[in-house]
Amino acid sequence: MTKTHTRSLLITGAASGIGAAIARRCAGPGTALLLHTGTNAGALDTVAADCRAAGSDTITALGDLAEPSTAAGLVEQARKSFGRIDQIVSNAGKAAKAPFGAFTQDDLMRDLASMPGAFAALVTAALPDLETSPQGRVVAISSFVAHVHGKAGTLFPTTSAAKAALEALVAALALQLAPHGTTVNAVMPGFTRKQGGGHLAVSSDTLSAAIAATPTGRLTEPGDVAAAVAFLLSPEAAQITGTTLRVDGGLTLG
Repeated sequence: MTKTHTRSLLITGAASGIGAAIARRCAGPGTALLLHTGTNAGALDTVAADCRAAGSDTITALGDLAEPSTAAGLVEQARKSFGRIDQIVSNAGKAAKAPFGAFTQDDLMRDLASMPGAFAALVTAALPDLETSPQGRVVAISSFVAHVHGKAGTLFPTTSAAKAALEALVAALALQLAPHGTTVNAVMPGFTRKQGGGHLAVSSDTLSAAIAATPTGRLTEPGDVAAAVAFLLSPEAAQITGTTLRVDGGLTLG
């Protein structure tokens, strides 16, 4: 790592929506970024160009995080390019709306592999760095569907299971890394407006119901989530660990 890099950050699912907003929010001089997407290379290149323009040393990578080797490969690429990895944002994942009777065992296993499984693989590969970094941070992007079910007519059984498991892993890792000064947290968005070609989990007909179900009367914006993530990655959040920060406009209050 060159002297100009004060931290290196890996963000998965960074081509659009929340992941792209996080990348742009965190970009700047002194921050080295590895931005990942599954297949959306063109959109990721656009985000990467914006991050470079903001002053970040930025590289990109493609890969299916449901495949066990992908996560370790991302961590190794960050090490080779930047010397170490200080922070991870585990964001990649899609909402699956299929109810019981429609989803298969393979569907469930894939959601578990691509969200909590990928998170576990990423942090396991990065453990030596996370245990020694002076600014170690891990943030996982969860979802309101881990806590409430059927809001505004939506039901996501396999995604709910995956995100609940993700939050459990966050708590366990937070305890393990706390003695090393590395914090581990989750951010839980509510109904979020998708941007830049991101996966749309609900139809446009559902959006008005989603807004009505949210006490603040609006959808969560990707920038709302990015601001929360940027704070948790910052030195000011050094005493916050093992928590799930709700950025949902009060959606899960009742």
